[in-house]
Amino acid sequence: MKSKTVFVCKQCGNETPRWQGQCPACGAWNSIVEFEDKKVPAAKAAGRAGIARAVPKKLKEVTGEQEIRFSTGMQELDRVLGGGGVRGSLILVGGAPGIGKSTLLLQICAYLGKTLRILYVSGEESEKQIKMRADRLQVASDELYILSETDLSEILSAVDEVQPDILIADSIQTLYSPENTSAPGSISQVKDCTMALMQLAKSSGVTVFVVGHVNKEGAIAGPKVLEHMVDCELFFEGEHASSYRILRAAKNRFGSTNEIGVFEMEGRGLLEVPNPSEMLLAGRPLNAPGTCVACVMEGTRPILAEIQALVARTNFNVPRRTADGFDFNRANLMLAVLEKRGGVNLGMSDAYVNVIGGLQLDEPAADLALVLAAASSFRDKPIDPATAAIGEVGLTGEIRAVTGLQQRLSEASRTGFKTCIIPRHGTGNITAPDGMELLRVRNIREAIELVLS
Repeated sequence: MKSKTVFVCKQCGNETPRWQGQCPACGAWNSIVEFEDKKVPAAKAAGRAGIARAVPKKLKEVTGEQEIRFSTGMQELDRVLGGGGVRGSLILVGGAPGIGKSTLLLQICAYLGKTLRILYVSGEESEKQIKMRADRLQVASDELYILSETDLSEILSAVDEVQPDILIADSIQTLYSPENTSAPGSISQVKDCTMALMQLAKSSGVTVFVVGHVNKEGAIAGPKVLEHMVDCELFFEGEHASSYRILRAAKNRFGSTNEIGVFEMEGRGLLEVPNPSEMLLAGRPLNAPGTCVACVMEGTRPILAEIQALVARTNFNVPRRTADGFDFNRANLMLAVLEKRGGVNLGMSDAYVNVIGGLQLDEPAADLALVLAAASSFRDKPIDPATAAIGEVGLTGEIRAVTGLQQRLSEASRTGFKTCIIPRHGTGNITAPDGMELLRVRNIREAIELVLS
């Protein structure tokens, strides 16, 4: 079949008929690459091993009596998936190389192998290497099959032979379809292989986990290209220098995208962290200026996050502003409100904002903690380490209520905080947990005077 040349953005996967300097979909510059889109004949595609031909059904003939969810054996992963895996779904696990994706998927095989049949396909490791890693992770199951292969047709043939309930493909960048002449890892190969695995999942009910590597530049054929095909897109976040990893759902057709799972990487694999708040606050400096704790909601889970700010006299004509873990524009906005409404002159000072633990805060409940941390650093006065702050800050300096405040306070109290600064308005029905004092304030000036007087 005749092929056609298309141009694809390696950042978002958008296709265009001609090359452009800027992607019209995501706005990225110099991200569009050319490749040949070779169409597979319908007869050949339908005859692939392991993929049954789909037959139209009436809606009333489709029954939902069978339980389609299953537990992976890891509560943190089940939480992110929305209560467990879904049969017949295609799940993409993305992240930088070496972050722990393969380790996580091999670990869940120990639990899933008790009741389900698993086929673990690796295009990066030999069967002996997989065995060595499984022994280190203490993974053993009579229903776990391993295959070192990159040819998609051979993998589908193995699926037809083994008839697994779970298929793990590690990684999608190493697979290739013999019907496509482009190199493995190219956009066209990744799309073709993912499409075939999606057809397999939907036609046979096999749950497919796919590993996808990304780099700092948004690599060609990264998860961004695949996000429209998969049912669930999970991302591993974390620094290689840190042992903690955060698993976040960027897309989930069967659950919320707000949940996170926290893991700790050790010699025997990934360990679940059931209480992320204590982990994130471990080693927090006491009586040090420029730090304040907020309570944010990650899905249904309240998590305490330490926000640090460093305000120092600038050596440049224009003061520097940086933010790590906090939206940069939001941080600049809060610093401007602090200067205008809080009476803190930051015009000749650099300001650096950091969220400890690798969290990415995107909700306004952390505004007040950021403002207080910056004011504390500017005045060089520490905030009581047993004090937390929860509230949204407006442009006039007012502090507004946030959702789930009672649940946030309970988490702060359970973690050992004795005082919490909250908005005065909209919190009349909020009661203080046992052993905690609530300080209600109208604006940031009142809050600053309370904690730094």
